[in-house]
Amino acid sequence: MELASIISLFLVAYLSCLVLLFVRRKSSARGRLPPGPSPLPLVGNFLQIKAFKTLSSLLKLREKYGPVFTVYFGNRPIVILCGYEAVKEALIDKAEEFSGRKTNPTLQRTFQGYGVVFAEGERWKQLRRFSLTILRNFGMGKKSIEERIQEEAQFLLEEFQKTQEKPFSPIFFLNCSVSNVICSIIFGNRFDYKDKEFLALMKMMNDSFRQMSNSWSQFYDIYANLLRYFPGPHTKIYDILEDMRLFIARRVKKNKETLDPNSPRDYIDCFLIQMEKEKDNPNSEFNQKNLEMTTLNLFFAGTETVSSTLRYGFLLLMKYPEVQAKMQEEIDSVIGQNRIPNIEDRSHMPYVDAVIHEVQRFSDLIPMNVAHAVTRDTEFRGYLIPKGTEVFPLLSTVLHDGTKIKSPEGFHPENFLDENGRLKRNDAFVPFSAGKRVCLGEALARMELFLFFTTILQRFQLKPVVEPKDIDLTPEEFGFATIPPLYELSVVPR
Repeated sequence: MELASIISLFLVAYLSCLVLLFVRRKSSARGRLPPGPSPLPLVGNFLQIKAFKTLSSLLKLREKYGPVFTVYFGNRPIVILCGYEAVKEALIDKAEEFSGRKTNPTLQRTFQGYGVVFAEGERWKQLRRFSLTILRNFGMGKKSIEERIQEEAQFLLEEFQKTQEKPFSPIFFLNCSVSNVICSIIFGNRFDYKDKEFLALMKMMNDSFRQMSNSWSQFYDIYANLLRYFPGPHTKIYDILEDMRLFIARRVKKNKETLDPNSPRDYIDCFLIQMEKEKDNPNSEFNQKNLEMTTLNLFFAGTETVSSTLRYGFLLLMKYPEVQAKMQEEIDSVIGQNRIPNIEDRSHMPYVDAVIHEVQRFSDLIPMNVAHAVTRDTEFRGYLIPKGTEVFPLLSTVLHDGTKIKSPEGFHPENFLDENGRLKRNDAFVPFSAGKRVCLGEALARMELFLFFTTILQRFQLKPVVEPKDIDLTPEEFGFATIPPLYELSVVPR
């Protein structure tokens, strides 16, 4: 028999075995998992999930299967949770069981389970406990970090002033100012907006966030089991993140050379001191890899999320000038024109606070959440979810849940105001997720949003380059993250 025929027969037999194994495994597993569309061998629910419109495909399946269902991304079963009740039941009521983590295939090559965001088990517990302590020690939620944000907001005002009322894109300035706040914590200093290394870092940050959310990444995250063996655009995100990791590695090396264990300057110093303390502990997770990956997690999350929310917020305030005017009226009444805003003002400014909440809800920045996993076999609504199964608690469906949000579609600050105009709390406000995996930097992000919005609106009127009715709010990308549309604006001194 010719070699080609032998190889062909072998491949047919091999693929047949794969299909049989797949079908057998799925038939046994599907009896335990929530219902969902029947998967095909190897490609899963290829027919039901449009690879470039993952979230909209899942929302359509929700109409048929309800708030809890199972889909297959290739050969991976994913349990989807929709709406406030299902997500709360998982992340709050069964917090420990749903506290596991899965890494997007596009990011797996970079993180490999290291770093506080993508770690699991004991590694995650050690890194999260340590990181929360250090962030608080460096002022998260306290006066010291408030002063850093206030200082950075003044630098931002100076840059805005230099535009002389001419149209410009706010991306660069907002990224730099927000990034400098987290840089002051993890690197011990802020960067000048013209620093070449900092500019390169900002570009990498922007590029990586877009790469994670573009159509190809959505496609790869679903069919990684088939595509991981082939070259393609999915390797680009790794190259960008690797350059960012190398930047952090250089900073770590520099810190090591000048480290004073009695006087830590930043997060990196604190981590290095902890590494030395635990160098003889075989179970310690304080090592170079976790230092680099956790620093990258903090830098990334601490820059892009707040920056993107501010960008969407500016666009919304130009689309709805009456909202901007009402915010400025409250700012003038409570703070005035001369004093720098401080965080204590927030409790006296319910309308401004409500608008910021609604900006976060509308921006829907991480619509599908970061993937969770169950830490053990878990009973949930009459089903049994096997240990390690991926779970997507769709934050977007909570932020738009009509049973909890008065006006879920569109932009309505009144969603967070009661009949007396006071701020109204809402359990469905989950832009930072919920449960044990809630965002580490929530307190810092909320403080930044309030101080940046109030400082800018105190001094400037935001003016669109088109008529408000012609402003398009459609995101540039809508995948892992929601990327605000590109636009220009003018800032006019008040």
